[in-house]
Amino acid sequence: MKYISANWPAPKHIKAVTTTRVGGVSDGVFAGLNLGDHVGDDSEKVKCNRKLLIDDLGLQVEPQWLSQVHGTDVIEASKAGNVVEADACWTSESGLACVVMTADCLPVFFTDSLGENVAVAHAGWRGLVDGVLENTLRCFAKPEEVHVWMGPAIGPDAFEVGAEVKAQFEANQAEAASAFEPVFGKDGKYLANIYRLAELRLKKAGVKSISSCDLCTFGDSDTFYSYRRDGQTGRLASLIWIDANAKVANV
Repeated sequence: MKYISANWPAPKHIKAVTTTRVGGVSDGVFAGLNLGDHVGDDSEKVKCNRKLLIDDLGLQVEPQWLSQVHGTDVIEASKAGNVVEADACWTSESGLACVVMTADCLPVFFTDSLGENVAVAHAGWRGLVDGVLENTLRCFAKPEEVHVWMGPAIGPDAFEVGAEVKAQFEANQAEAASAFEPVFGKDGKYLANIYRLAELRLKKAGVKSISSCDLCTFGDSDTFYSYRRDGQTGRLASLIWIDANAKVANV
């Protein structure tokens, strides 16, 4: 398996990764480590992929899986194993991984400076403009002490949107105009920089420590699933958890 690990100034006991499609047992359009159970893949293969992931990461309990709806709801992760409808989750419990799944949307990871709380959010443009990042930040006492890392998503050269999307972001924040470039020969179409849009929202909310991997899911078919590129496809998982063993070792 191959992971994209967060490169950020978080405490060492905070583990944060995004999976790739490398590894796994899925085939066809889902070939690789598809972790989405809602995209048409064989359910037994998805279960196998999830077990392979959990074992490879050394997780002792089932992660908190979500049923994502491009909304702004944030839930506290639970060991109960129930799938909850939400687009972000958080926890302060060691060993319990929060998870979101993406295939072009932006996974955004959060932790406080002491590594006592962690969260991850699924930020497509709808959730982003409606405030999913701001809602997730409310899980932390002081935004200025939160570290954020943005994982792999569709890049600014591939994310084409309409003028109505640009208008919604600009209505909330005039600076959002800097994240859009007109598409030559296509009136009313723009290339959007979702990393830039997220960064502007986070800074406005008080976050000072923001890191990004700036990898494009659309442009790398060997490594990433991409809905915009392929239509029916698999899903990547972004996981964050507090590693109790690493925390003890750091004391």
